[in-house]
Amino acid sequence: MTHTPPKYNVYGLGNALVDIECALSADALATIGMEKGVMTLLDEAVQNNAIAQLKDYKTKRICGGSAANTIIAISQLGGKTFYGCKVANDDYGQFYTQDLVTCGVDTNLTSHAPEPGITGKCLVLVTPDADRTMGTFLGISSQLSETDLNPEAIANADYTYMEGFLVSGDNSKQAAIKASQLAKAAGRKVAMSLSDFNMVKFFKPGLLDMIGNGIDLLFANESEALLMADTDDLATAIDHIKTLAKTFAITRGPQGSIIFDGEQVLEIAPHPVDAIDTVGAGDMYAGGVLYGITHGLTWAQAGALGSMASAKLVTAYGARMATDELQAVLKQVVG
Repeated sequence: MTHTPPKYNVYGLGNALVDIECALSADALATIGMEKGVMTLLDEAVQNNAIAQLKDYKTKRICGGSAANTIIAISQLGGKTFYGCKVANDDYGQFYTQDLVTCGVDTNLTSHAPEPGITGKCLVLVTPDADRTMGTFLGISSQLSETDLNPEAIANADYTYMEGFLVSGDNSKQAAIKASQLAKAAGRKVAMSLSDFNMVKFFKPGLLDMIGNGIDLLFANESEALLMADTDDLATAIDHIKTLAKTFAITRGPQGSIIFDGEQVLEIAPHPVDAIDTVGAGDMYAGGVLYGITHGLTWAQAGALGSMASAKLVTAYGARMATDELQAVLKQVVG
């Protein structure tokens, strides 16, 4: 009996958000009134008011959302990907769909006409210390549900990867749980990112619902991992995360990262750089690791790819880098 290789390396599920990026001072950020360094869910009026205060600043829009950033990075590296999400039939929705297609990502957005509504947007504000503050209006993305899943694509992907941000909506959380069930039923693996400190702070029970009886791979930064384990000791957090996932990666900023490959804890070296924008660093790291482990790299190589790619990313503005730059990082790792 021959085993048919999966069509996709990774099926991603997450919020479809058009990122509106802007660099500004800490004082200007304080004037806008958003909590520095985290993601805050906003209603449309509050977000529009914040955007209006940026009329004298240079802004850039790009197809985003945490899991989308990861999926696009995998595609740029040469992986086969699918992204499940929800946009509306407005200009932002058309922009989002076309950007995914241009990046070589298959998506449910091309299989049906978008619904009336407002496409989600994320205001990404970057201060001179390279910190990123996000204000998100989910728009129609908050209505992401099981009907937006593509069971065939999930069954034909090595990994189904879910962003923790989906926990903030009942329907999107249930969609993530269903996607995980479909993947496991097909004998595939499930990966997830905790996504943001505030998600763990305010939605930990929901994240545990998404994890269920355990997943194959979990991504978190150190502060998220510590809060998930209710501890200030990293070793204790590592032991706790082992009860949630068979393998995991914990990013530690300038201190590098830690990967548990199922048997041993690996220290992944950092790559010191002068960071000017940390937007998407964790997403890029996850993309590097997921590409690596689905393309024959060792866990150490996959971690090195994620580490080097995310270090390169933070030296420029934006959550995405040029494909040739990312390919050059891959070549450094694999030779």
